[in-house]
Amino acid sequence: MSFQSNIPDGPLKEKWTKHKFDLKLVNPANKRKYNIIVVGTGLAGASAAASFAELGYNVQAFSYHESPRRAHSIAAQGGINAAKNYPNDGDSIYRLFYDTIKGGDYRAREANVYRLAEISNNIIDQCVAQGVPFAREYGGLLDNRSFGGAQVSRTFYARGQTGQQLLLGAYSALIRQMGKGTVQFHPRHEMLDLVLVNGEAKGIITRNLVTGEINRHSANAVVLATGGYGNVFFLSTNAMASNVTAAWRAHRKGAYFANPCFTQIHPTCIPVSSEHQSKLTLMSESLRNDGRVWVPKKKGDNRNPSDIPEEDRDYYLERLYPSFGNLVPRDVASRRAKDMCDKGHGVGNTGLAVYLDFSDAIQRLGRDAVSAKYGNLFDMYQQITGENPYETPMRIYPAVHYTMGGLWVDYNLMSNVPGLFVLGEANFSDHGANRLGASALMQGLADGYFIIPQTIGNYLSEKLNETVSIEDSAFSSAENDVRERAEKLLSVNGSRTVDDIHKELGKILWDNVGMSRESSGLNEAIQKIPALREEFWNNVRVPGNNESFNPELEKAGRVADFLELGETMARDALNREESCGGHFREEHQTEENEARRNDEGYTYVAAWEYQDGAPPNLHKESLNFENVSLTTRSYK
Repeated sequence: MSFQSNIPDGPLKEKWTKHKFDLKLVNPANKRKYNIIVVGTGLAGASAAASFAELGYNVQAFSYHESPRRAHSIAAQGGINAAKNYPNDGDSIYRLFYDTIKGGDYRAREANVYRLAEISNNIIDQCVAQGVPFAREYGGLLDNRSFGGAQVSRTFYARGQTGQQLLLGAYSALIRQMGKGTVQFHPRHEMLDLVLVNGEAKGIITRNLVTGEINRHSANAVVLATGGYGNVFFLSTNAMASNVTAAWRAHRKGAYFANPCFTQIHPTCIPVSSEHQSKLTLMSESLRNDGRVWVPKKKGDNRNPSDIPEEDRDYYLERLYPSFGNLVPRDVASRRAKDMCDKGHGVGNTGLAVYLDFSDAIQRLGRDAVSAKYGNLFDMYQQITGENPYETPMRIYPAVHYTMGGLWVDYNLMSNVPGLFVLGEANFSDHGANRLGASALMQGLADGYFIIPQTIGNYLSEKLNETVSIEDSAFSSAENDVRERAEKLLSVNGSRTVDDIHKELGKILWDNVGMSRESSGLNEAIQKIPALREEFWNNVRVPGNNESFNPELEKAGRVADFLELGETMARDALNREESCGGHFREEHQTEENEARRNDEGYTYVAAWEYQDGAPPNLHKESLNFENVSLTTRSYK
């Protein structure tokens, strides 16, 4: 196994172009001799599978949904970044690169981030050609809006449905290849193990979620595009089926898991209203373009917001960060909202909310103009809360959203396990310690459409005429492991439900590894999670059997993985004695309660190696900054 980043030499602006030329190629006539497995068919997976097939490879695509259109990518609302500079407001590829590096608090690779910014413009052209209905100005040109962490308007959007529209574009490309027979789609199949043959990824073991059948699938390479792990907290903005299982099973087979403690708390979510909630709802960050965030200046002020005059309101983001105002990055906005509520300025019944007010925008632009931008989001908010945001401010509070950590990959998006490639949110590569808004869709499509189709050939070119049989002993061993694990879960027959244990895990993590962390809480989590894991394996109750449809068995397998991941997250957070981005250690902050990095000690990627029954081993990839200065991140 390799732990080399494989970043090409040369000037930053030339690295990707030079690297593409240096990559080994596969003859077009030879591509049809190769088989590639793609797990996950969201934006990254669908675009990769369609691109592979278009190039001539044979593709097997797997989804635990019945259709790629059900992928969680559909939930991305606000937009996708690109450096086209249509508004002529000073944007450029370098500025997008710089904003992303700075937004991630200088904990991402320069080369990867610059490539992402460079490719961003191609993505917009690709999606327009597919018919994605981006918003347009009166004259017909594509419109842009701003997002947090930037002082330019670079975000392309389709009202509040950008993820859905982009996914439909990728889906159309994928289903075209399915129709041609170059992509074999396996719906309602969950990957439960990675198969290594002579140390290289050559297949997967899946469970048919409808019939319970366990199947073997072989290929010359495996591509994971299975999203993030935010549901480890139980309550998050992720779809309830989102999980870490595919990535974690690969981790158990040797793939390093990088920066697991870098989880993003999104500042604009509908607050928790009941302990019986199973998930949280995201309100798009794009709302911060026109919505103003405020709290009452007086603690415990329970007046109707319309009765609170301007002089009694604290527009705290505008006060603290005048240059960026309400468009500070997500980690900054989230911490400030928590701080205001902790000080007693929170609103609503729980006191755990702040206002997002559109009265100024409605007065300035008119209700129709605001509705044209955000109407579906306003409708969603009203349906959930029963309040009309055109007439009264939204109430919002931070919630777990995106995970910057993931499986470690090199510049080619290959993990340290040869033949295993990882795309989108499932890898760690581009966002450092904090993702800027509208960059998730950008990364997913960059990885799927423009990077992996180029780089996978470099690996496959060495495998010409390689045959991989599902009769290999490695497949038998992996299948037996999957069956034994399922039988073990079913045989416990305890008294606690899977959800009950998952909720307890989520509370441990939210209290100790959430918006702020400190050493005693992290050590407490490291003690409590193994005990809860022991409780799970000795007292969980999973009804049904393994021979048919069994959603409780699905959940049990996923929570078992979350129980291992949660401990690694706490260990990673304890190890990183600094504050950066979404990782805020209370011991490491300035007098103004801002994050204090430790560049001398922690300018590295923390890549953890799984050790069965023992704490994971830490490997470090040094981050070298040759084009940007490591300065204190300021949005004032």
